[in-house]
Order: sequence, then structure tokens, then C-alpha cells
Amino acid sequence: MTELLDGLLQASVWLSLATLVLAAARPLLLRLGGAALAYRSWWLLPLMLVAPYLPLPRLPMTETDPVMVMASALRAPAVPTDASQWPPLLLTVWLLGAVAVACVSWRAQRRFEHALGVLQPRMDGSWQASGDPGLPALVGLLQPRIVVSPDFEQRFSPAEQELILRHEHSHRRHGDPWANAALAVLRCVFWFHPLLPWAARRFLRDQELACDARTVDPHPALRRLYATALLKAQLVHPVAPMACHWRSQPMLKERIAMLKEHKRKALPWMTGQVLVVGLCVGLGTVAWAGQATAVAADRDAIAHKMPPPSYPKAAAEQRIVGKVVVRVDVDTEGRATNVRVLQASPAGVFDDATVAAAKQWTFEPAIRNGKAVASALKIPVTYAMDDEVPTP
Repeated sequence: MTELLDGLLQASVWLSLATLVLAAARPLLLRLGGAALAYRSWWLLPLMLVAPYLPLPRLPMTETDPVMVMASALRAPAVPTDASQWPPLLLTVWLLGAVAVACVSWRAQRRFEHALGVLQPRMDGSWQASGDPGLPALVGLLQPRIVVSPDFEQRFSPAEQELILRHEHSHRRHGDPWANAALAVLRCVFWFHPLLPWAARRFLRDQELACDARTVDPHPALRRLYATALLKAQLVHPVAPMACHWRSQPMLKERIAMLKEHKRKALPWMTGQVLVVGLCVGLGTVAWAGQATAVAADRDAIAHKMPPPSYPKAAAEQRIVGKVVVRVDVDTEGRATNVRVLQASPAGVFDDATVAAAKQWTFEPAIRNGKAVASALKIPVTYAMDDEVPTP
């Protein structure tokens, strides 16, 4: 449970770093490669979320010499403590928030699809809806369809219709519906992240700007016609999470301004590609290597001083051997705060001696995320006889 919360926290930090880097680099990317390059740079976000969980090279294990004592107190794997109730509470709050955001998105998508009404196929491969909840748009994920409004032919000229359909085909060829699906998942998982709403809005705008550039760059003479089509389709409807709308609001001015730009030279464009790849590879490597520090910092409590218990005199006289397993709670300073017998064989013979000795043991506290935390150890203590009988 705490591992999941730690993972969400670490992923949120990397998400913040990637968002801030993209916000700072975006003006330069626009100058070097235009909207398409800025949109491509958003690959940095999923890369930064995945890189910390890629496997690291295995480190060789170091073998140590065994220690043999009469009453051995061998360190064993830690068992979890149940002192804090905060992790379950925080996990419940996060889960409720994720489910709530998912339900809101699902309802918005269902409302949009229901408002489309009956879809009729068209000769150009698109579909015509009987309603207009915000069309034209590319709707669907597995089999996305271009859906146009009932007055599509009346509102747009044949040349404008061709440009709009070309725009939506570009969305489909470049997998933008899948990108929107990934964004919807991020919104559910990181609903609490303060930077994600801005990143989502900027991502969707860059997606539209990049699609505009792909549509008109091969045909510079059609820029004015394209701008006219944008002005005719000022979308004021709420957008659906899983649809690529032919948006013009609230980014109409930005899209028109992009159309006025000239096509860039090859050298700056290539420089922009190198910059994006460098950002992704560099920060991804930092995120991947950063897990090594976290792994090295996290450890269980380690025994510092563990003087063995005194062998009970009565048990020594009768040559009784046995084993006691105790649970030792260790605080953040490495002291044994509570000792409890989990198993004893034979019962009641070595219990008191083991508990008395365990209360004097000291440890190096467990480390989680670079901080000392309380933990618990399950420690077996074995009582064995020497070849020589102890003297009274």
C-alpha cells in the first residue's frame, strides 16, 4: 500500500519536472520547428513516467562470513508494522478521486455520443450526424470515424470541406485519438496534480496546431481558405474527452497566427528534432538512473548491538535446547520499543530470557525515501548446548 503511494508521489515529481521543462522549451521549439515539433515534445511526459520503472542492471551480491553463537539472534526479513492509519486513508482518497474523474469523463463522452443522433455514411468516407454537439470531429478509439454536422454542406464550400476532412484524416493517421486516451488516463490517475490541467490544455492546443500545420504546409496557397473555414466553425460546445474536434475556440487567434508563418528551413527544423530527442533521452536517463539512488537509500533495520541472551540455568542443567521467534519493534532511533514472542519451542522455557535480552538490543533504523522510519523485525533465537555441560 505504501509502495503505491510512494510510486504516485515519485511519478508526480517527475511529471512536474517534465511539464516545467516543456513549458520553458516550448517557445524555442516553436521557433525551430513549429507546432509539429512542439507537439512531438510531449512524448517527454510518458517517458518520464515510465523510465523510473525500467529495470536496472543487477548488482553483485556480497557474501559475508557466518557468525555462530550459543544463543544466536539472526536478522530476518522485516514484517510490516500497523502503527499508522494514514496510508489506507490516503489511498482511499486517491482512489475515490480517480473514480470520480473517470465517471465525469465517461459521462461527458456518453453525452457527446448520444447527442450525435443517427449517423449516416457519406460518399467521402465520413459520417453525417443528425445532431451537432460539436462537429466536425474524429470520434472513437479502435475504429475512429470522421463525423460531420447536419449542415456541413451548407456551411462550408466543397474546397473547405476537403480541407476539414484532410485535417481529421491527419488526426487519425498520427494516432491522436490514442494520445487523447492516454491523456484521459493521466487525468484520472493524477487528478490531484496542480500542473496537469495546464499541461492537458496546452497538449490539446499543440495537437490542433500540429494538425493544422500538417494540413496546410504542403499547400501554402490554401492558408487563407483554411483560415476562412476556421472562422466559420467557431466551436462553443463542450468538447468530448475521446474526440478530436475541429476546434476554433478558445484558440482561434493562435491558429490563425500559425497559418501566417512561412515554412521553416531544413537546418533549424533538424536542430529542433535534435533538441527534442536530447530532452527525451537526457531527462529519461536521469529518471531511470534516479531509481538507483532510491533503491540504495531504502533498507530494513540492521542489527547494531545484539548481546545474546543468558542461557537459563534450569534449562542448561537439564540440557534443554530450543528456539524462540520474537517480533522486535524498532523506532526511528534504532531502539527496541516492544518485544513480543511469536513462537517458542519448548513453550515457556526461554521466553523471559529472550525478551529481556531483546529489549537491550540496538539497531540502525530502517530507511524509506532517505528518512528513518519505524519498522519491525522477526528474529529467531536458537538455544543450543556446548559439548561441555555448563557448570552451576
